[in-house]
Amino acid sequence: MKKLPGRTCIGCGVQKTKNELIRIVKNKSGEISVDRTGKMQGRGAYICNNIECLNKAIRSKKLERCFETSIEQSVYDELKNEIEK
Repeated sequence: MKKLPGRTCIGCGVQKTKNELIRIVKNKSGEISVDRTGKMQGRGAYICNNIECLNKAIRSKKLERCFETSIEQSVYDELKNEIEK
């Protein structure tokens, strides 16, 4: 049986399979975006598909620490829209 890759949510810290989480990517030019395919080049972070984990990550600035840069509000808005789908 093939083992599925596990990733940790930056909001709640729970480890889940890669396909259960939403990937956020910082590419080489410093742009941060939501990776719907899971295959974009760059540094990735994962978050659960619920609004509570996103709110925890925003409050504790986990994304900013992970990518070592400030995050624009438009990225958070895009994540909220992705979760609400």
